[in-house]
Amino acid sequence: MTRPLRSLGFLTIGLFDRDDPRAGHETTLSIIERGERLGFDNAWLRDRHLQYGISSPVAVLAAASQRTSRIRLGTAVIPLGWENPLRLAEDLATVDVLSGGRLQPGFSVGPPRRLDEIAPALYPNTADREDFGYERLARLRRFLAGVQVSPFAGTEGIEEYSERIEPHAAGLADRLWYGAGSPTSTAWAAENGFHLLTSSVIQSVHSTDFDAEQDAQIRQYRETHPDGERARVSQGLVVVPTDSATPEQVRRYEAYAEARRGRVGIPQGPKGLLFAEDIVGTSEQIAERLLSSRSFPQVDEVAFALPFDFAPDDYVQILEDIAGRLGPLLGWESPAA
Repeated sequence: MTRPLRSLGFLTIGLFDRDDPRAGHETTLSIIERGERLGFDNAWLRDRHLQYGISSPVAVLAAASQRTSRIRLGTAVIPLGWENPLRLAEDLATVDVLSGGRLQPGFSVGPPRRLDEIAPALYPNTADREDFGYERLARLRRFLAGVQVSPFAGTEGIEEYSERIEPHAAGLADRLWYGAGSPTSTAWAAENGFHLLTSSVIQSVHSTDFDAEQDAQIRQYRETHPDGERARVSQGLVVVPTDSATPEQVRRYEAYAEARRGRVGIPQGPKGLLFAEDIVGTSEQIAERLLSSRSFPQVDEVAFALPFDFAPDDYVQILEDIAGRLGPLLGWESPAA
């Protein structure tokens, strides 16, 4: 059974120039604004530390919350190894309040990349004692749910204290996503009631067929989650419609996909990661490819990833074609329809 696409989203890394970082951040905010005007349901930001991509998606989404009124704002994903769960909970709750309850944060757990190199700066005295596992995320959710974090609540002098993090954002603890790529992390997300973010990278378990592996992941998640078939899954893939693209754009898009095609079907690294093939073509061609796959018909939410290093005009063309042509072919109805 193919599920009609009920939630259309896009994801961006938000690249910027080292010597002019404001311009790149402004471009990201403009993309989110345009996405809302086009009818997209969700805008997702990736998280990149010590790189030239968004390092503080929560701060950027705070700005985006003041430039938009309807589109939901997500992170895909925040690696919790870089974060203090209590402080992050305060920031997330603040942005959710500012946005009117539109925040949908996604996370991953595990040690930060290149931990040995950054530990003296990030955890100078505690790196060997930090718990980078699932409990770090469970603690964050408890804080967002309003559990007691201090035994004291009341007035001291002229200052009033709360026993929980403030502000409290009602419902936010139930809107958390987990970016899973293995059977173990998928099972944990399902058993603990997190929504599932599945992306264009997944662990090879039974085969080197990305689509088959992702289909198995989605089925495992729903078979394990208490909500069963109603459990929410958002699929992230790179699709580049060319309906309104110029010949020069089409040439660059096809060259981009071709340069990345060599890794498809070949497990990468010690975890045997598989990469999805980028799909470049008309909306009709992309829709036919997605609807005939195993995994896409199992989801009703998507977060199409914008290629990392395209120009702002490219993103505009891609988003307009996704919202105006591809989305409806996949069964999505614009909120303005």
